[in-house]
Amino acid sequence: MTAAATPLTMAGVTEIRVREPERIAAAWATRRRRERVGADGRLLIVAADHPARGALGVRTDPLAMASRAELLERLVSALSRPGVDGVLGTPDVLDDLVLMGALEGKLAIGSMNRGGLQGACFELDDRFTAYTAAALQQRGLDGGKMLTRIALGNAGTAPTLEASARAIGELAAYGLMAMIEPFMSEVRDGRVHNLLDPDSTIRSIHIASGLGDSSAHTWLKLPVVDDLERVMEATTLPTLLLGGDPQGRADETYERWAHALTIPPVRGLVVGRALLFPPDGDVAAAVDIAARLVHQEAP
Repeated sequence: MTAAATPLTMAGVTEIRVREPERIAAAWATRRRRERVGADGRLLIVAADHPARGALGVRTDPLAMASRAELLERLVSALSRPGVDGVLGTPDVLDDLVLMGALEGKLAIGSMNRGGLQGACFELDDRFTAYTAAALQQRGLDGGKMLTRIALGNAGTAPTLEASARAIGELAAYGLMAMIEPFMSEVRDGRVHNLLDPDSTIRSIHIASGLGDSSAHTWLKLPVVDDLERVMEATTLPTLLLGGDPQGRADETYERWAHALTIPPVRGLVVGRALLFPPDGDVAAAVDIAARLVHQEAP
């Protein structure tokens, strides 16, 4: 069953949740899975874990992702396009999508720590409040992702690092991908700011790469920063580049992605808002461009 052929609506999903919640576990158990990577060794993952951290804004609209019906519609559209390898999300979103049949033959990466709510005084103490490694294994997901912000002046960093290290080891023991999204960060005027200069990114890579008792299944999720060739010399870990909150013209974003994807060990993209909420509203077209860039297909 493909996403395009699935008639289940948001109201239908709610009805299942009310009357037959056991169908969620059944849908995970019978989902058709795939290899982690295909012949080209590259991945395009659509990200949809922002809402669980209270981050609903896109560009100038602070509530762009507030409608779950609209978000699901955009996700189903994105996942139906050729070249899209999977999705990253929290249990609520992924359970909706698996019921809708949108995850057949796709990678499903579970977001693990969403406790560092955007704007909270405890934002950097980023607790693991969503998936556990054991739950990911039990439900047949393909990996877990953790946001790991490193603020040397904030004590909340220490428990986050410890929890991330534990999760990486547990995921590796199950043979599941551990996707780490590290940033050097600092608090200015009461808000967390990620440092996106090359040297800070290099430092975050080295700290994140050393977490856990095995790196065998560790991948990095990094921002597209200046001097990326030098930055990527910091690791042998396979790396997916994140889209972030889209700024500027779409063609300029695609040009930066195209250049970044030529740099080893960059192996693809994890993009959410830039693909799900493109300026012209055409999700399919935006996803198709990203898929061609990642999988190096001719236009």
